[in-house]
Amino acid sequence: MATTAPSSAPAARAGRAGPSRRRRPPVGALALYTVAFLAALAWLLPLAWAFATSIKPEGETTEMPPTWFTSNPTFEAYLDVLGRGDIIQWTVNSLVTTALVTVLTLIVCVLAAYGFSRFDFRGRPWLFALIIGGILIPPQTLIVPQFILMTQLGLVDTYWGIALPQVVTPVFVFILKRFFDAIPRDYEDAAKMDGAGPLRVLWSVVLPLSRPILAAVGIFTFIGAWNNFLWPFLVTTAPEMMTLPVGMGTVMGGYGIQYAQVMASAVLGALPLLIVFLLFQRHIVTGVAGAGIKG
Repeated sequence: MATTAPSSAPAARAGRAGPSRRRRPPVGALALYTVAFLAALAWLLPLAWAFATSIKPEGETTEMPPTWFTSNPTFEAYLDVLGRGDIIQWTVNSLVTTALVTVLTLIVCVLAAYGFSRFDFRGRPWLFALIIGGILIPPQTLIVPQFILMTQLGLVDTYWGIALPQVVTPVFVFILKRFFDAIPRDYEDAAKMDGAGPLRVLWSVVLPLSRPILAAVGIFTFIGAWNNFLWPFLVTTAPEMMTLPVGMGTVMGGYGIQYAQVMASAVLGALPLLIVFLLFQRHIVTGVAGAGIKG
C-alpha cells in the first residue's frame, strides 16, 4: 500500500505569498525626517558658502550678484592666513583652554551631582534649588565681578584666567543628577559590601554606567567653550594669548574686511568642532536620549 506524501499546500501558499511586504513608515516619521533633513541643510549651507567664498580670489568675493562657484579657485586665502602664524597659536590657546574647561566642568559637575543624588545632608533641597536657580542668571551679569576677581588673582592673560570663569554650568549638575538617580543602587550596594568607599563606587560603578551622558556633557561643554568669544576677549590683551574666535575678530578689524581670508579662518576654526562631532556623534545621540528616558 503506497503511503501518501505530506501535503505541501502550506508551503505552496507560502511560496505564492512571497516575501512579506515592507511596512511603510508612518506619516509622523516622514514629517520628522523631512524636518531633520531641512534642519541639517540649513546648518550645512553657511559652512558650504564659507568654503566656497574662501577659495575665491579676493576680487570675486564682492561681486554682485554673488555666485556660489568660481572659475578660478585658489587656496591663497588659506596660505595667507596660515602664513601669518597667528592662527596656529590661537588654535593652540583654544585647545588648551577648552580642554581645561571641559575637564574641570566634568569633575565639578559629576561630584556635585553624585553628592546630591546619593547623600542626604542638612539643607540639601535648598542648596540644590540654589544651584538650579543659577540657570536663570545670565552669564553676562557675572562678567564684571569675574574680571575683578581674575585681576586680583593675577590671572589676566593666562590659560587659567580664561578657563576658570567658564566652569559655571548648573544645568549639567541637574542633568547628571537626574541620570544618577535612575541608576539602580544594587551595583553600588554590592561594591560597598566589598569594602569600596564613596569615591571608589563613583569611579568603578557609576561612571562606567554613565559614559553616554558624560560624553554628551563633555562634547557640549567643549563646543560652548570653543565658541566663547566675550569672556576670552575681555580677559586677554596680549595677542599671543588670544583664542581663535578672538583672534579672528582682530583679523577682521586689523586687516580690513578681506572676505576670502575671513571665510578661510572660519573654516579652519570650525574644523576641530566638525572632527569632534563626527567622532563622537553616536555618544551625543545616546547621551541625550539616555538623559531624556532616564530622567
